[in-house]
Amino acid sequence: MSDTALALPASRRSTGEALAGWMLTAPAAVAFCLMLLAPTLATVALAFTDYELGAPALNWIGLENFAELLQDRGFAIALRNTIIYVAIVAPASVLGGLALALLIEAGTRGRALFRAVFFLPVVSLPVAMAAAWQYLLHPTIGPLNAALRAVGIAGPNWLSSSDTVLISLAAIGVWENIGFNLVLFLAGLTAIPRELYAAAEVDGASRAWDRFRLVTWPLLGPTTLFVVTITMTRAVRVFDSVAVLTQGGPNKASEVLLYAMYEEGFTYFRLGYSAAITLVFLAIVLALVWLQTRVMERRIHYV
Repeated sequence: MSDTALALPASRRSTGEALAGWMLTAPAAVAFCLMLLAPTLATVALAFTDYELGAPALNWIGLENFAELLQDRGFAIALRNTIIYVAIVAPASVLGGLALALLIEAGTRGRALFRAVFFLPVVSLPVAMAAAWQYLLHPTIGPLNAALRAVGIAGPNWLSSSDTVLISLAAIGVWENIGFNLVLFLAGLTAIPRELYAAAEVDGASRAWDRFRLVTWPLLGPTTLFVVTITMTRAVRVFDSVAVLTQGGPNKASEVLLYAMYEEGFTYFRLGYSAAITLVFLAIVLALVWLQTRVMERRIHYV
């Protein structure tokens, strides 16, 4: 049999394998294009137009939407509130998740129970949990203010006061994120070899703080980077609790970027302006991820 005759079946087999590969990946590729790529490109295009929902046509206006954003007081308030919210939720939920993970990892009993209890907010329906928080923080019938009244303290109107509404939403955000971070830190702690702790004790690290500083914290670096990145991204895109509990009020005291984008697009039907806010939001998320990766990855030890 000649070499050409041997090569033909192999070529056909290779072509068939390639065709099978394309057919298997085609559904995912089509879904990616239709559900992610196409909406993103449409948002980028709309951000440079004056399109309003229902309008017969749209006009290319260049950077006018972004120039309007710079002078929009409502956008400035939403951006400031988002920064404050992230500045509270991200460090509190990361440190809280780490502390709870260390406590659970150190215990010998009830580890699975505590893990399930703290992970419960992550798997719960956000709207249902927001309704539960609305009852807990109610100024007259809520259990929190009832407990404060029992000790002689008049509780504020948590969700209707400009002074407390953002703090209240941030507390709910910490409660939502801390269980997710707990599970990630527990996975990171489980991956640390026990022999390293024994070696640290032999070298004189007898105290728990020394073992944490010399072994646990350095080896948790990759997990910490992932947790910080995910937590800040989740905090920036806060929407559910704001939409259900406050609708950005009172007097825009709890307005955040995603809710401002929602209002412009689906209340005032200014889709072009809403798309410009979306691009700003995406730029902030990408900047946060880039900054965390550049700053923290240099201090991380991979094992």
